[in-house]
Amino acid sequence: MSLDVGEKRIGVAVADDAVRIAVPFTTIEVDGNEVTVIAEIAINQAAQVIVIGYPRNQQGEATAQTNYVEKFAEQLKDIGPELVFQDESLTSVIAEQRLINQKKPYSKGDIDAQAACIILQDYMETQYGY
Repeated sequence: MSLDVGEKRIGVAVADDAVRIAVPFTTIEVDGNEVTVIAEIAINQAAQVIVIGYPRNQQGEATAQTNYVEKFAEQLKDIGPELVFQDESLTSVIAEQRLINQKKPYSKGDIDAQAACIILQDYMETQYGY
C-alpha cells in the first residue's frame, strides 16, 4: 500500500500481488482521523509495507513538505506494516497527465490517489523488478 501525503488529502494506492500492479484505491481527507483510517485500510488490505511518497525539490534537497511527511510518518510507525519512503518526484504532474489522457472529469483527490499509485508502482519496480 502507498500514500501520497498532503496537508489536505492523502492519496492511497494498493498493489495486487497476483498481477503485480499498483491501483489507485482512495483519498483520505486530513481531518484528524487519517491515521485511524490508514490503519483500517492497512488491516483490510493485509498490507505488509506502507510506501510513503518522499518529497524533495528538483535539486534533491529536503523541503518543508519533506519535514511534514516525515512527521506524519512518525504517527504511523505503530500501526504494523513496515514503513518505507519512495521518491515522489513529479508524481502529481504525471498523475494529472494520465487523468487528462483518460478524457474524463477528475478531482484533486483523483490526482492524489493516482500519484500514490505511481509511487507504489515505482517502489515495486525498484525493489522487485516488476
